[in-house]
Amino acid sequence: QVQLVESGGGLVQPGGSLRLSCAVSESIFRLYAMCWYRQAPGKQRELVAGITRWSSTNYVTSVKGRFTISRDNAKNTMYLQMNSLKPEDTAVYYCNTDPIYFPWGQGTQVTVSS
Repeated sequence: QVQLVESGGGLVQPGGSLRLSCAVSESIFRLYAMCWYRQAPGKQRELVAGITRWSSTNYVTSVKGRFTISRDNAKNTMYLQMNSLKPEDTAVYYCNTDPIYFPWGQGTQVTVSS
């Protein structure tokens, strides 16, 4: 069964940066469009950014120009570089396919606070 393992979260001040990683347990990673999602307390999970098999990208309006999604198919890993972080970016971040095919991982907590 495919496993998704997110890492790289933490506590950062507003304006700071973090780089999230999503490791996928199977080499089939390269066959799927992948996305980063996030869920803030009391809110529904939302799609933040996506990347196709051929590395075309798309972003939700609130993170455009600040976040960059990328993938390394040789390493079965996807990344999310987050710059100029804002308190409203605070959430648990998850990765998965689009549409959802795999069980959700544990996510990684991102907290933006002074």
